[in-house]
Amino acid sequence: MRALIQRVTSASVTVEGSVVGSTGPGLLILVCAMQGDDAAKADALAAKIAKLRIFTDSGDKMNLSVQDIGGSALVVSQFTLAADTRSGNRPGFSAAAPPGEGRALYEHFTQSLRNSGVPCETGRFGVSMQVALTNDGPVTIWMDV
Repeated sequence: MRALIQRVTSASVTVEGSVVGSTGPGLLILVCAMQGDDAAKADALAAKIAKLRIFTDSGDKMNLSVQDIGGSALVVSQFTLAADTRSGNRPGFSAAAPPGEGRALYEHFTQSLRNSGVPCETGRFGVSMQVALTNDGPVTIWMDV
């Protein structure tokens, strides 16, 4: 599984003119299931993100997790994180899990994050979405498991 994690003061996802999910302060997590991923990888990614210490403490050091600050997450499926740009000008996405598997792993990941105590809202799998965010820091981290 692959994720792009952004520390945000706020974030929202809109589908067909309606906000379907939002968060803040907390995390915007763009997530992609890759070929060969399974529930164990989704669980490992969720556990790592829930404990990721990227929020500042009273000494202005990144020592706190989203759990520690009582924050929440907006989880958005994004198969384009699987882009292969090594040749040509058009990215290939064959490394992404097939849609059925991708949806199941996206939903499993989100539930695993919730089970870790992080409240989550989501986008909608497989549809065009508009994502708005205010990146805090900015702090943006790429993670593979």
